[in-house]
Amino acid sequence: MRKLIPFLLLLLSLTAQGQIVDGYITEFPAAMQEPRWVDQVRTRLDNMMSDRLLQSTQLGLMVYDLTDNEVVYTLNERQRQRPASVMKLVTAITALDMLGGDYCYYTSLCYKGTIVGDTLRGSLYCVGGFDPTVNQDDIRYMVNDIRRAGISNIDGMVVADLTMKDTLTYGSGWCWDDDNYRLTPLLVDKKDQFLTVLLREMRSQGIGLNVMLGKGKVPQNCTEVVRYRTGIDKVLSRMMKDSDNLYAESMFYQVARANSTNPGRAADASAAVKRLLSRLGLDPTNYTIADGSGLSLYSYVTAEMLVKLLRYAYDNKAIFTHLYPALPIAGVDGTLGNRMKKGACYNNVHAKTGTVSGVSTLAGYCVGSNGHEMCFAILNQGVIKASDGRDFQDRICEALCR
Repeated sequence: MRKLIPFLLLLLSLTAQGQIVDGYITEFPAAMQEPRWVDQVRTRLDNMMSDRLLQSTQLGLMVYDLTDNEVVYTLNERQRQRPASVMKLVTAITALDMLGGDYCYYTSLCYKGTIVGDTLRGSLYCVGGFDPTVNQDDIRYMVNDIRRAGISNIDGMVVADLTMKDTLTYGSGWCWDDDNYRLTPLLVDKKDQFLTVLLREMRSQGIGLNVMLGKGKVPQNCTEVVRYRTGIDKVLSRMMKDSDNLYAESMFYQVARANSTNPGRAADASAAVKRLLSRLGLDPTNYTIADGSGLSLYSYVTAEMLVKLLRYAYDNKAIFTHLYPALPIAGVDGTLGNRMKKGACYNNVHAKTGTVSGVSTLAGYCVGSNGHEMCFAILNQGVIKASDGRDFQDRICEALCR
């Protein structure tokens, strides 16, 4: 009888509230209803905030429901932190917004002078566009084009035009003991060896050379014999999937050089990023953008800023159709290929990773169990072992996706 009393009291309460009609319960009280999906996610994340990792490290976190257009969860979302390679998201979104998905990198070979018989008497200019994809096979094709232009000998100069960017070969705030690539507009196999490889290939194809080497700006009215181009998607894919720092810096300088004939500077690219942030309603003075790859010790962003950019990209098809396929996929490829290989995150989370000493970050997109699309940014700082940060981020993603 004692066990029936609470049930009878509930029935009386439901009857008094008009929730029983003709013997049927028409509406359950709120206490008996299944919690909303978003409340379940918030509870899971709340429980994670007592994790031991957070007793000795810092966390910036923001999750946004793109389907319902509402904030799901925040913690220290406006706290400035180092992004590591998640900075590549900032670079990619800015570049796609400013340059467009059809943008191409160009490397040109032009000559100034006259061709007498099969001999160029004058200068061959190599105009760099900071294309990081150029390899020795590409140089071979370029030399083939020189020969097709009727040039079998060069008597004069071979000149490197490096004026696409400034003369700085390393990024601001990069560590001196890192094995960094040189930031130069003329590259072969990601190395500063364009003229060396070009001359070697010309000799191997029988082009006679009586030349001196130099640097200078290509003059007007040059005759172009080679125009090698690379689409932005090719650069974007390796930059994001493999987290290639040189590719990111090359894109950063495309932004820097856009709409200008002056050599691009990191400060120009930084200004372009901040103009976009201002358009999104953020105060650009709250952030520091020192480079395009995230290697710099001087760059500072927030989880809120990253989520704003991810939302902007999601809402703009011209950006999203290029950005989303380039992101690493959990358990499938890129820097997420060996993470989240099981569970609800597998083949679901599309996000950019970031790791430098003391910093582990992750930002991107995923889909919840209710079918809602989300974007998120997770910034872990002060982590001694990067694997601790990655494990924490993976568990956050699992809490969002399941």
